[in-house]
Amino acid sequence: MPSPQLAIVGGGQLARMMQQAAIGLGVRIRLLAEAPDVSAAQVVPDHVVGDYTDLETLRTVVADAPVVTFDHEHVPPEHLQALQAEGHACRPGPHALLYAQDKAEMRTRLEALGAPCPRNATVSSADDLVAFGFPAVLKTTRGGYDGKGVWVVRSAADAQEAFASGRPLLAEELVDFRRELAALVARSPSGEVLAYPVVESRQADGVCAEVIAPAPDLDPELAAEARALAERIATELDVTGILAVELFETADGRLLVNELAMRPHNTGHWSIDGAVTSQFENHLRAVLDLPLGATDPRAPWSVMVNILGGAVEDLEAQRAVVLGAEPDVKIHLYGKSVKAGRKVGHVTAYGPDLDDVLARARRSAALLTDGVTHD
Repeated sequence: MPSPQLAIVGGGQLARMMQQAAIGLGVRIRLLAEAPDVSAAQVVPDHVVGDYTDLETLRTVVADAPVVTFDHEHVPPEHLQALQAEGHACRPGPHALLYAQDKAEMRTRLEALGAPCPRNATVSSADDLVAFGFPAVLKTTRGGYDGKGVWVVRSAADAQEAFASGRPLLAEELVDFRRELAALVARSPSGEVLAYPVVESRQADGVCAEVIAPAPDLDPELAAEARALAERIATELDVTGILAVELFETADGRLLVNELAMRPHNTGHWSIDGAVTSQFENHLRAVLDLPLGATDPRAPWSVMVNILGGAVEDLEAQRAVVLGAEPDVKIHLYGKSVKAGRKVGHVTAYGPDLDDVLARARRSAALLTDGVTHD
């Protein structure tokens, strides 16, 4: 095959959707996949199956690729430093990616920047946690996602499982928040930065369930503050590609940074159908140092609802049912086998009336999850 213009490490649905954007741009991708049948390996012909923690495997994949980007944030930083020393541009680079890999490092760096964060401290014992105070949220500093590696604790007894994990832990105050927001920006190596509309993210059991773009009834000044904060973090941390800043909107009207992700993010999936330029296309444009595309919404409202594994096992067969009921809703399936609670796809609806858009997206997701609607 011709030499790739970009190597992607990780074969999940984010890489799959990057390939969708790459086709239109004419960008040749090589993929490092965890297994031959993972989501992105099904659609990227030039792929290698291997272990992203093995430096020699990484070298094989990126050998003739000038630029490297990621489906996840778990590649060891020392491996990325080695690839950079050998002439490959890792975007984002290990100096930035550290703050998405390690929550304790993230908190220290954000506080140094003056970014608003929940009160926090690293803890290594029950005594440390008692000194921090209750209620609290305990998080593993590395590796947690979708509610895994996160515990809400109201006493030392509640923390036994967390400490038994043997992993470094970060304690944070349990924030009294009104809702969760996300501010996404794209940033190129040349310093161009563009922000997407701030969205509302609704969670269920620690997993993103649905996203509304833009966030309803968000004070314009607070929206501007969120966008400016995300742009400043991207610039100060020297992020290349998409940066997602997950935020709490507190009950008293403040913003607090919850998490950072340096890759396309679930809260930006609405942009595939709802924005002039999707987050996936802008991620590719950014890491390849191409001019960024407009982030404006195509319609007043877009709603993305995740499809989680449920009673429907044959998603492909169910497509006809959903499209017959909701022909204007966009379906995105990830090529994954159905397991309870697993993200296997998403749907997006858009239009001028939020209640109608919400109803269409939710009905479609329900038909793909349980085979019935929940009106």
